[in-house]
Amino acid sequence: MSASRAKRSTLTSSAVPKPARSIYGNREQSWLAFNRRVLDQALNPGNPLLERVKFLAIVSSNLDEFFEIRVAGLVQQADSATAVAGIDGTTPREQLRTVGREVAAMVREQYRCWQYDLIPRLATAGIAIQGAAELDAPGRDYVRQYFDQQVLPVLTPLAVDQAHPFPQLAHKSLNVLVSVASPAEGTAESVMVLVPVPRSLPRIVPLPPSADGRQGYIFLSEIIKLCAAALLPGYTVRGAHAFRVTRNSDLYIDEEEAENLLKRIEQELRNLRRGAAVRLEIDDGVDPELLATLCRHLDLDPVYAYRIQGALNLTRLMSLYDMIDRPDLKYPPFTPAECPALVRQPEIFAALREGDILLHHPYDSFAPVVQFVDEAARDPDVLAIKQTLYRTSGDSPIVRALIQASMAGKQVTALVELMARFDEANNIKWARELEESGVHVVYGVVGQKTHCKCCLVVRREGAELRRYVHLGTGNYNPRTARLYTDVSLLTCRPQVAAEIAQLFNVLTGLGRTPQFDRLLVAPFNLHRRTQELIAAEAAHASAGRPARIIAKMNKLVDPETIDNLYAASAAGVQIDLIVRATCCLRAGVPGLSENIRLRSIVGRFLEHARIFHFGNGGQPLVYCGSADWMPRNFFRRIETLFPIEDPALQQHLLQDILRNELEDTEDARVLQPDGSYAAVPVLPPAAPFSAQRYFMAEATLRNAAPPAPRPTAR
Repeated sequence: MSASRAKRSTLTSSAVPKPARSIYGNREQSWLAFNRRVLDQALNPGNPLLERVKFLAIVSSNLDEFFEIRVAGLVQQADSATAVAGIDGTTPREQLRTVGREVAAMVREQYRCWQYDLIPRLATAGIAIQGAAELDAPGRDYVRQYFDQQVLPVLTPLAVDQAHPFPQLAHKSLNVLVSVASPAEGTAESVMVLVPVPRSLPRIVPLPPSADGRQGYIFLSEIIKLCAAALLPGYTVRGAHAFRVTRNSDLYIDEEEAENLLKRIEQELRNLRRGAAVRLEIDDGVDPELLATLCRHLDLDPVYAYRIQGALNLTRLMSLYDMIDRPDLKYPPFTPAECPALVRQPEIFAALREGDILLHHPYDSFAPVVQFVDEAARDPDVLAIKQTLYRTSGDSPIVRALIQASMAGKQVTALVELMARFDEANNIKWARELEESGVHVVYGVVGQKTHCKCCLVVRREGAELRRYVHLGTGNYNPRTARLYTDVSLLTCRPQVAAEIAQLFNVLTGLGRTPQFDRLLVAPFNLHRRTQELIAAEAAHASAGRPARIIAKMNKLVDPETIDNLYAASAAGVQIDLIVRATCCLRAGVPGLSENIRLRSIVGRFLEHARIFHFGNGGQPLVYCGSADWMPRNFFRRIETLFPIEDPALQQHLLQDILRNELEDTEDARVLQPDGSYAAVPVLPPAAPFSAQRYFMAEATLRNAAPPAPRPTAR
C-alpha cells in the first residue's frame, strides 16, 4: 500500500489573508519552552522533594532525546546544500544558534537547582549527596575499598597517542578523561587516557550511614575520578573529568530495500553507537587543550561542548528516586478507580453489550483493558484477536495473553511496530516470542509507522459472530498507564467494530483506498476531515450560529491546520487548545488569532490523551485517538481517531475532563501572543486549582461509593 500526501486544501483562504511565516512559532524553541515548564516543576517548592528530583531527571532525559533527534536533524540540514527553513522561516543554522543559547541557559538553571536548592534540602531531610572532596576519612576509605572490589576489575583505561587510536565511545555512556604526566624526564607533555565505564555498574552508590543517621550517596563518576591513579600506576594524575557523548540516534532504513526488516533494524541499533556526535557534556575545569583534542577526535564543533558544574547526567537521579524509600518526600499514593460497569457485571463482554465503557487513565484503572485481552484469550467462544503493539512493558500481561490465546488455538494477529523510537529492541524481543508461540506477527505498512492503538476480538454468540474492540490514545503498557493521562473506549458498536476490522485488513493485507465513515484514519481521511471539521465551525460562526472547537493533544505543528484555525478564529469561532509540548501556532494575536486560547498542562502525570470536540451546530462531534496535529501523524503514520457516540460519555469528556483542564490554574501555563508561556492568574478569593488533583480526588470518591444501578441493555 502506498499513500501519497493529499493536495493542500486550505478551505478558508478567502476568510483571512495567508499569514506570513513569521507568525508561526519555531518548533525547536517551542519544545524547549515545554522542557522549561518541566524544569518549573523541579523548581516548585510546593512539590514533594523527591518528586522535584524526579522532574530534574526528566528534564535531562528530554534534553538527551532533543539532541539525538532534533538537534542531530538540524545539524544534518545545516550541512546539506538543500537545507530547508523551518515553519517560522528561520534556517537550520539560525535555529542551532538559538538552541545553543537556550539550552546553555536551561542547563545552568537546572544545575543551580540541583546544587544550591535540592542538595541542601535533601541534606536537611537526612539524605547527603556527596562529592569526593566532601567525604570524611571513613567515607574515603569505604569508597576506595568499593572501587578496588566492585569497579577496578571491570574498567579498561585506553591511552590516546600515536600507538593507540581514539576508541569508539558508546552513545550516552559515562566516560572519564584522565590527564597524566608523561614519565619521560624533562617534559611537561600530558598523556590523555580514556576510561569507558560499563553500563552494568550502578551510577549512584549508597554510602554507609553517618554517625548522625544521615544516608549518603555518591555518583560513580566521583569515585572513579578520586581513584583514577589506581588505574595508571607509575603515572601522576593531573586531572580527571567525567564526560559523555550524545550521538545522532535516528534509524536510517529504506523499508522497501530492507529484505528482512527485523534483521535490518537490529543491525541499525548496533550502528547507533557509531552515530555522529552532536553533543559533549564534560566536567567544568577540563584543560582547554584536552577539550579541543577531544572535540577534534569526536569530529564535533566545540560549540556543542557543554561544561557541567556538578554531577554529569542528571537523568541518573531517577535511580536515586527509586532507591530512597521515603514516602514523606514523594507524592501520596494513589489508587485508580475501578470501572463501575465491571463492578456491576464482572464479565467484560456482557458489560459491553450493556453499553460502551470509557476510561480516563490513570484516574480509571487500566485493569479493564488487560482484562479485555485476557478474557478473550481464555474465552472458548472467542475465535480471533487482532492487536496493535507500539510500546509495551517488559513483562507485558497483554503479550502474555496473546501468547496464551494462540497456544489455545485461536487465530491471533499482532501488528508490532518495530520502529517505535527507543523501543525497537524491546519490540523485536516481543515479536520473536509471539512468532514462536504461533501468533501471526506483522511489521506494519511500508513507509508508514503504525501508531494507532486498537484491539479487535471476534466472538461467537449463538449463530452469530460479534466484534468487540478496544481503542485508545495510549500504549498497551500497564506501567505507563499509571503515569500518563490517556483515554480508552471499549465498545461493541457494529459500525465502529466493522471499520476497525477493515483497518486491520489494510494493515495485514492490501488496501489502497479503504472507506471509513466513522473513523478518522491517517493517511486516508484524517487530514482532510480535520480541515473540513474546522472549516465547518467557521461556516457556523459566519452564519451566526454557535461555533466551538476544543482540542487536546501533545503537539500542534501542521501548517495547514494552523492556517485553518486562524481562519476559523477570524470567522468568530471560539477555540480552546490544550497542547502539552510543541506548538507552532500563535494564540491571541490581534487580527489573526484573538479567538484562540492555548494552554499547556505539566503536572504529576504526563498529559498524553488526544481529545477533539467540534460544536457541529448543536450536534457535537467528539473524537479521541492516537494522532497529534502534525504532518507525520497525518501523512506518515497509521493513526486512528474514533468517535465517542454515547451522549453521556460525550458529556463526561466535555464537562468532567476538558472543562476542568481549561479551569486549571496550578499546572497550566497559557501561551502568550509573543510565544512565551505565563502562569494563570488566580484572583482572590479563588484558590489555585489543579485538574489532576481534582481527578484523583474524584476517583477516590468513586472508589468509596456504591456502584450505580445497571443500565438497560441495548
